[in-house]
Amino acid sequence: HLPGKGPVEIFSTPPIEAATKKMDGGPDDFNGNESFRVGGAILLPFANRIRGRLSAGGQTLETTILDKPVSLPANWTGKKPGAEKHSIHGLILASRMTVLDKSAASDVASVRASLDAGNFQGHWPSRTEVTITATLKAASFGFTVEAKNTGTEPLPMGIGWHPYFAIPSAQRAQAKLHLPARQRVLVNNYDEVFPTGKLEAVSGTPYDFSAPGGAALGQLFMDDCFVDLQRGAAGHAVAEIVDPAGKYGIRIRGLSPEIKAFQVYAPVDKAFVALEPQFNWGDPFSAVWGKLDTGMRVLQPGQSVRYSVELEVFVP
Repeated sequence: HLPGKGPVEIFSTPPIEAATKKMDGGPDDFNGNESFRVGGAILLPFANRIRGRLSAGGQTLETTILDKPVSLPANWTGKKPGAEKHSIHGLILASRMTVLDKSAASDVASVRASLDAGNFQGHWPSRTEVTITATLKAASFGFTVEAKNTGTEPLPMGIGWHPYFAIPSAQRAQAKLHLPARQRVLVNNYDEVFPTGKLEAVSGTPYDFSAPGGAALGQLFMDDCFVDLQRGAAGHAVAEIVDPAGKYGIRIRGLSPEIKAFQVYAPVDKAFVALEPQFNWGDPFSAVWGKLDTGMRVLQPGQSVRYSVELEVFVP
């Protein structure tokens, strides 16, 4: 609720009823894909894409993670003819959480839920227990995702979030993005969006949104992973989307030090910006990266890692 404007839609998403019908596990919802097309899906145990060798049936792909063979759902492909099928956005998109507790008062409400993900139906090297706590306050919303290795093998873990932030005025070109990153990941094309293993400094390019106040989106299409994040005194990576015509802004704080990247998906013909704080870069186990740290954490049995973000709405 903004002064002089009343209620403002923060997320670009259909009504709950329509979203529920789309996310019904039907033939168009393979692996829960519909949940990352709208709203704000949580991505785990990896964000972004992983490539591999496609199986004969075309439903799974084979790859190597931590020197072990792994089979992943081949749940995405580009739109152009011949685009390579790959796995995208983790393995919990179709999972049902168990609500542990809820609370509400006049100025704060929260919900905590869990998921015994096991080894993700045989798709991942070890077992995982996931706990998510979401908290809504008068001036902010935030949530944490805690992933614990409950198995006996090392557990690679990447966590991300896929929120579609609305541009309330619907005037996309004048909307501004502030993103504290020094580099972006170069990709083969914007259809498959596979990383090449090369990074490019954003300074002096149209992809530099690091200045205070950010820069206008203009007609720049983006599906880019921004890395080498600058952090404030508290150690947080803070991004902003500002809609001057709508007198609206939203601040996204990546509170966890493990958040090493922001993926930005911003089509020129849509009134939203998908701004995704995440641990890992695209295709994090690919040989193209050499010895670079691509953001995946490896948890030993019994170890945990926490992902935490916070949103704050403001009038620019």
